Amino acid sequence: MDVQIRNLTKTFGSLRANDAISLSFAAGNIHGILGENGAGKSTLMKLLAGFLQRDSGEVLLDGQPASLHNPAASLAAGVGMVHQDPMDVPAFSALENFFCASPRSALPSLAVARQRLTQLNQQFGFTVAPDQPLARLTVGQRQQLEIMRLLACGVKVLILDEPTTGITAAQKTALFAALRRLTAQGETVLFVSHKLDEVADLCQTVSILRSGRVVGAQLPMPQPQAELLKLMFGQAGAPAPPRQAAAPPAPASAVPVWQLHQITVREGALSVPNLTLSLPRGCVVGLCGLDGSGQQLLLRLLAGRLHPERGRLLLHGTDVTRAPYRAFRAAGVEYLPADRMHDGVIGAMTLTEHLLLTSEQHGLIINRADARTQAETAIAAYNIKATPDTPLVSLSGGNQQRAMLALLSAECTGLLFDQPTRSLDVVSARAIWQRLLHRRAAGTTIVFASADFDELLAYSDLLLVFFAGRVSRLLPCPTMTAARLAELIGGVGFAEVAAHGG
Repeated sequence: MDVQIRNLTKTFGSLRANDAISLSFAAGNIHGILGENGAGKSTLMKLLAGFLQRDSGEVLLDGQPASLHNPAASLAAGVGMVHQDPMDVPAFSALENFFCASPRSALPSLAVARQRLTQLNQQFGFTVAPDQPLARLTVGQRQQLEIMRLLACGVKVLILDEPTTGITAAQKTALFAALRRLTAQGETVLFVSHKLDEVADLCQTVSILRSGRVVGAQLPMPQPQAELLKLMFGQAGAPAPPRQAAAPPAPASAVPVWQLHQITVREGALSVPNLTLSLPRGCVVGLCGLDGSGQQLLLRLLAGRLHPERGRLLLHGTDVTRAPYRAFRAAGVEYLPADRMHDGVIGAMTLTEHLLLTSEQHGLIINRADARTQAETAIAAYNIKATPDTPLVSLSGGNQQRAMLALLSAECTGLLFDQPTRSLDVVSARAIWQRLLHRRAAGTTIVFASADFDELLAYSDLLLVFFAGRVSRLLPCPTMTAARLAELIGGVGFAEVAAHGG
């Protein structure tokens, strides 16, 4: 299906998110959409998918004007969107989500839905078990489920907003193969991303937005990376972050931030057994492995979100094995999950309201003026494209991520991140890491999980590799290469680095 956009405009108050945008996307191709955070990419895609209404302009599908006034109308017209944060119901199973979010004309019964889901799984090499509770699916599997649901509904234009953030290399390979198969059948794919190497590998054309306007339209790929960066940011950028200088060793007398003694932690069928580990002050520890190998279990354990089945957990030398989550926060531990809208922020609330909610209150009086001032300071410091009164749900994914980072306490001693630069463009990601490295220099220990090898190798002092519920010993990052890391994640030579008893 051919897509033509003519003079599409969308404003939010004084902010012109899309300014008279005109673009065309030919059927049977994968089209990349690039731009820095807040450039207007997600707004444009939500207009096409019916989640937002345009102020002016028009959209033509196969040459005919299309009324895309809500998601159901867009879906009926053949346009569907997979969002950065999958829109699903955590309490339902995969099959129930697949069935309930589809029109009955597409899936008339649960039995038909099961048959169709199984068929699509096999067709695209996806790994979504129909009866698996959604809460136990990885971000990549939830994304696969949403793609299959849209295909079952007959979409001809598939929009993917930052689809490779937080998914494994194997899931990305399966996703790219599925997208190429779809376009070979005549479908149109709009691929929104910050990752230039993926756009170069996958897309036939690329269009670039900056500050709500088109600055590059349907450029044939490949294009020089420096030229794409110049169009995105107004200046050329460097291709990959350099490895950072290692953190100075903590004093021998310093008590580690976290100490684990013979810990076994379990959630559902996944467990990490018999783990003994000490995480020193003032270092960055990167967690890597295939999705579902145990990284998130460790993060939630260190945050007090999960309790161990057995063993002892010490925080600053104090036993917190069964302590509640609030005790971890009181001790200076902050945790940022990968799923922003489900676990990280309250979408309907503003940054000012979040600061009021997370700050310590004295007495019964709420100081809203002070919280607003803090919000204005955070917006300037983190370059958040919003006002203190903007609901976070209306922000782009990258700006939501910045807002979460702005909520971190300045006094925290332990930071836990699942995909810390998720949805951030390359310039924003580096700016965030510079802030985190300043915290490291002040003695904060940072533990983060990432699927991005460049990020892991550039910013980690130590690495922990997870493989099938087993954990390596702490590995010095300067001795590691991307190739060796990929081998360990796949289990090649893992026995040589496995922690004793892990």
